[in-house]
Amino acid sequence: MFKKILVANRGEIALRIQRACRELGVQAVMVYSEADREAKYVKLAEEAVCIGPGPSALSYLNMPAIISAAEVTDAEAIHPGYGFLSENADFAERVEQSGFQFIGPTPEAIRMMGDKVSAKQAMIRAGVPCVPGSEGELPDDPAQIRRIAKTIGYPVIIKAAGGGGGRGMRVVHTEAALVNAVQMTKAEAGAAFGNPAVYMEKFLQNPRHIEIQVLADKFRNAVYLGERDCSMQRRHQKIIEEAPAPGIARKLIEKVGERCVAACKKMGYRGAGTFEFLYENGEFYFIEMNTRVQVEHPVTEMVTGIDIVKTQIMVAAGEKLPFIQRDIEIHGHAIECRLNAEDPYKFTPSPGRITMWHAPGGPGVRVDSHVYTNYFVPPNYDSMVGKIIVHGDTRDQAMARMRTALAETLVEGISTNIPLHRELMADAKFMAGGTNIHYLEEWMARRTR
Repeated sequence: MFKKILVANRGEIALRIQRACRELGVQAVMVYSEADREAKYVKLAEEAVCIGPGPSALSYLNMPAIISAAEVTDAEAIHPGYGFLSENADFAERVEQSGFQFIGPTPEAIRMMGDKVSAKQAMIRAGVPCVPGSEGELPDDPAQIRRIAKTIGYPVIIKAAGGGGGRGMRVVHTEAALVNAVQMTKAEAGAAFGNPAVYMEKFLQNPRHIEIQVLADKFRNAVYLGERDCSMQRRHQKIIEEAPAPGIARKLIEKVGERCVAACKKMGYRGAGTFEFLYENGEFYFIEMNTRVQVEHPVTEMVTGIDIVKTQIMVAAGEKLPFIQRDIEIHGHAIECRLNAEDPYKFTPSPGRITMWHAPGGPGVRVDSHVYTNYFVPPNYDSMVGKIIVHGDTRDQAMARMRTALAETLVEGISTNIPLHRELMADAKFMAGGTNIHYLEEWMARRTR
């Protein structure tokens, strides 16, 4: 096991990794920007290094500053958390070339999964079900593009090969709009991701967003930890996640999970990862793989009892997975609500000083948050200030516990999306389970009429 790990992230995930290190008896070095000087994990740190001013480009995305911090503190490994540099293959490469262990997959695996075209081709080879679409990058010839679209059937969606986070996508309903849409998406992809390659897929009308959590070690052992339903989204950003997914047969989950495990073994994957799927009419369609820990990992931890972050660290240190597939059991139901510092209905960011913070408690309630009373939420980063996660024996019990937890949560001084969560927890369709990825935006449109 490592003696010292540098945590190259901020916010609640930095605190989460710090806690995992403490449990393993590993010292965690926390890096921070000047804007995060007052963060809880910095105050709790045995060792902390300022890596630059508030803007991410000058701090959390500054590779030389992070690697220098690891060097001056004699860290042995770097945990990238999620976001920032966590899925940057060049960073993973530089970390390992500098003599540190990257707590995540190999740079080659990150590179392969980061390009949506090569990721899809790898999944097809491994037998993972994929959305019908072009076999690879779209050609330049307009006649060929039209032929591909005709074979797939309209509507189609044009996606950037290097895209993510809901950017670099365009839905096309008619042949007349097709070629222009491809050219526009290529131009946007080149500007946003430095890669103008695009591909085409069938556009599913009302899918759910279901993902499979995997863990793998360097000895080609791999397991899947069940699934999560992340369909409650706004502008492709998840708001509520739950595990397991309501109303999907276990046999189908097992079949897809086994294929994900086979894919991990085939490509020599190591660490934590998530296979993301669209699910419609009883069929799963692979869309991408996230080669890092996810924001929503706690719901899986709650239903399996497995600490995903600790396992990530153990695997990176060269240990074998401490369990096999038949050891993995799903118990009860878990729900997570992301708490954002924003207006609950207009979604305008609400940075500022928290004058009162009271977190909920009680059976089956977990709060992952780096904030506290008198903490200043900086305007420089994502608006998420924490997550409330609940577990119950049944989905109904989990929802009841979430309603109680949200009623108990008190945040003053800034606006949060807690009122939105309270409404959604009382929504009949959400309570019934199985809403699709468009439901939240449609619900909000009805609400504001």
